[in-house]
Amino acid sequence: MDALLVAKETPKRQWLYPLIRKGKLYHWRSRITYVYLAVFFAGPYLRINGQPFLLLDFINRQFVILGQVFWPQDIFLFALASLVFLLAIVLFTIAFGRIFCGWICPQTIFMELVFRKIEVWIEGSPAKAKKLDAGPLTREKIFKKGTKHALFIFISFLISNTFLAYIIGSGSLIRIVTEPVKTHWVGFISIWLFTLVFYLIYSRVREQVCTLFCPYGRLQGVMIDQHTLVVAYNDIRGEPRGKLKKKDDSLRQHKGDCVDCGLCVDVCPTGIDIRKGTQLECINCTACIDVCNDVMTKINRQPNLIGFYSENMIREKEKPAFTWRMAGYGGVIFVMMAVLCYFIFSRANMDLAILRSAGMLYQEQPGHYISNIYNAEIINKSNTDRNVDIVPADPAIKIKYIQAPGEVNAGGSTKTVFFLMIQDKDIKAEKTDVKINLVFNKKIIQTVSTTFVGPSND
Repeated sequence: MDALLVAKETPKRQWLYPLIRKGKLYHWRSRITYVYLAVFFAGPYLRINGQPFLLLDFINRQFVILGQVFWPQDIFLFALASLVFLLAIVLFTIAFGRIFCGWICPQTIFMELVFRKIEVWIEGSPAKAKKLDAGPLTREKIFKKGTKHALFIFISFLISNTFLAYIIGSGSLIRIVTEPVKTHWVGFISIWLFTLVFYLIYSRVREQVCTLFCPYGRLQGVMIDQHTLVVAYNDIRGEPRGKLKKKDDSLRQHKGDCVDCGLCVDVCPTGIDIRKGTQLECINCTACIDVCNDVMTKINRQPNLIGFYSENMIREKEKPAFTWRMAGYGGVIFVMMAVLCYFIFSRANMDLAILRSAGMLYQEQPGHYISNIYNAEIINKSNTDRNVDIVPADPAIKIKYIQAPGEVNAGGSTKTVFFLMIQDKDIKAEKTDVKINLVFNKKIIQTVSTTFVGPSND
């Protein structure tokens, strides 16, 4: 574990046929997968207070997260949330390595626990699948390959529809599916384009998404240290390795616990040998832990020859420790999460911005009034249209609209122009602070301060 290794590159891609062995960790991953798939496919249709569970509508610039509606005016919240998310990834990687990739990443979940299971169900064990690929084009091969790829396309189609529903909304997706194609040809093409992309990823690209295209694996080399828990081989206990001979077990007295069976390589979805140390291609899926523990049980050795270890746990016999660097990142993330939550739950559904017209002096109006002209913008961050009004906090101040605000569409904004009028006898200074209320349904939504310029009567 002294350095991150990179799997040996070959001029030609080596097609992988990973073996599936079901152990305790595999069953836990399967349970997480069932929950993940249920939430993923049901997500676009779930509602919280009438709003989608998750919606990222870039076309209409509307974003809904856990029932909370966000508009482009809330872009700073997205920037802050993205920063918190990135820091959380760094902290998580420092503590637990790339375990996110093996247990939570959609690529791994769909590839290893959905598509791979279908492939094994149809084509059989890795040895049978390899023989089938190398064999001639027979009726059996055509049937198995045709059935497998038909199911792959069908599941990719379901993923594509669900993915699109998160972008355009479940209602829009249902209309695309149920109404004539000519009325929604862009959506129809999008569905099949995404289907093709997902199909190619899970049928051809596969593990190369993790080993070549995903930047996260490359970044972990600068984030993990000797305290990071990763899936690792305890070489001190396992070496020197040697084959187990049934006739003479005494030969193993001078060898380590590793019997060099190679099963840890056979089950690896990225094709690496974990015994060579921590590698960029390792996604911490724990398949090698399950299969090695099964071997250790059969030969009456202690489990976890391969397990979650840090370098110091193997070399220095240390216990897992929460370092100051982890505490520092955790503190920063906690503060930023608190700030983010404050902004999210304290933000108003309406926003009013008022600016006195630049370069304009006060005007004298009939009835001994002095007026200033103002420009205002009203932003509606709610999910309903609203009729609003602008009312001075001081009832002695009058307002005269040049352009009334009227109805503001959901997620939209409107601009208004108006005069503020004050009796000249009430003006005591050249600049007077004035408060303006934004009113909806006879309730004050927001109060904004501005400056009124007039002649001084002192």
